[in-house]
Amino acid sequence: MSGALREFLDYLRIEKNASSNTVTAYHKDLERYFEFLGEQSIEAFQKIRPAHVFSYLNRLQQDDLSARSRARNLSAIRAFHKFLILEGYGQTNPTVNIDFPKLARYLPSCLNQAEIELVLDQPDTGEPLGLRDRAMLEFLYATGVRVSELISIGTGRLFFEEGFIRVLGKGGRERIVPIGGQAVYFTTKYLQAVRPTLASRLKKTDCIFLNWRGSPLSRMGFWKVLRKYVVSAGITGKVSPHTFRHSFATHLIEGGADLRAVQEMLGHTDISTTQIYTHVDREYLKEVHRTYHPREMGRNHER
Repeated sequence: MSGALREFLDYLRIEKNASSNTVTAYHKDLERYFEFLGEQSIEAFQKIRPAHVFSYLNRLQQDDLSARSRARNLSAIRAFHKFLILEGYGQTNPTVNIDFPKLARYLPSCLNQAEIELVLDQPDTGEPLGLRDRAMLEFLYATGVRVSELISIGTGRLFFEEGFIRVLGKGGRERIVPIGGQAVYFTTKYLQAVRPTLASRLKKTDCIFLNWRGSPLSRMGFWKVLRKYVVSAGITGKVSPHTFRHSFATHLIEGGADLRAVQEMLGHTDISTTQIYTHVDREYLKEVHRTYHPREMGRNHER
């Protein structure tokens, strides 16, 4: 079984071009699955039945794993059994008729437009790293890219004169994303005045946003930068790089953007993933109604 697992992980990396995070998560989930099968004295794939998978999922539930974590485990197991059939290790997939746990839909947190402006105004653009930080924040909000996409994007993917960038997203999928004038302005200033100095401190790299040592900025490095300005803006609560992505999508839909266009810009493969922002939009509309409708303002409703 361990040999087949190694083959499967190589298959994910090489043929499916899965991210390192996905490979690591699948590896961890499948090792736990194998441990359970060992407890059941199952030593061959052909002996695995749907009842065993059901029992394993029940075990995860008893261990207080969330529905989302259990769904991820089932996804890993299902993909692994499909691989076994593909490679001739088995003929049936014991997960084929097992449904995923129902996931609670949640509204992603986002900042309103005034809060975004407040955060964007915090960096001191008279300082080299302050200009870099303003460029990064403007870039993030203007494009809605993931933080992993932000810190890895190279100079060859910028097409500022045409008003767009090329983003390499999950699974190696490339997409074209428009970028606005403010982000272009501050990013161009950073590229001309700051990046050459940072880049000279280390070996050559194509990544746009660098730390003071000249290395590409890390996820944690960017998170610390963002947190610094969120605190200085006086905004309480949890704000992550993904909050900017959520805010980007929410503000577009509030402004009347087409859902399919937002899906394309975010790089979602499934429109249902983008549809969560229509729920955010409805909450916004209800809040506007409560705030400004003459029959709603300042009222405590009688029942």
